[in-house]
Amino acid sequence: MTTTSQLHSNEIRNHILATGQRIMAGKGFSAVGLNEILTDAGVPKGSFYHYFSSKEAFGVDMLARYFDDYLAELDATLSQPGLTMAQRLMNYWQLWRESQSFSDCQGKCLAVKLGAEVADLSDSMRVTLQTGTAGIIARLADALEAGIEEGSLSIDDKPSRVAESLYQLWVGASVMVKIVRNTGPFDSAMSMTQKIIRITA
Repeated sequence: MTTTSQLHSNEIRNHILATGQRIMAGKGFSAVGLNEILTDAGVPKGSFYHYFSSKEAFGVDMLARYFDDYLAELDATLSQPGLTMAQRLMNYWQLWRESQSFSDCQGKCLAVKLGAEVADLSDSMRVTLQTGTAGIIARLADALEAGIEEGSLSIDDKPSRVAESLYQLWVGASVMVKIVRNTGPFDSAMSMTQKIIRITA
């Protein structure tokens, strides 16, 4: 049975993770120290190691939590009632564009912000990123297959390969948006997506 103290402990842990995610989405992983996270979260430094064995372990848990939330949102988008699967997929790309276009085009996607950085720093964080992005691609592949079956879209390759290519296209566009500080790369990505996913109904 979950006790009140356990609930309180989980709330503190989740608060630290949420605070770290918000800060690191802007500054990156290496540039942010534990003191900054804990001060912002209002948590004593000594208690950090009660919840996490190291900064790397914190990073793994933060990424796992991020992808859990992301995949839940993706599932909701891909199961919206009253729409074809093609429409749901296009809504997903539009939501991606909107979430990555704010704050001077700096966005909030941890896969974009931390991918290249932490993959070289920590194999455990790299594996967490790999698992999370694989989950996204698998869901997109399933959605593409469902769209083909219902007749709302058509593609020229296997759904798994198209899903992987589309995800890579949008990650790359997100990186370029951060560089050029405008949404032009998203316009290009959307145009290419519409060519790859031929909406038929």
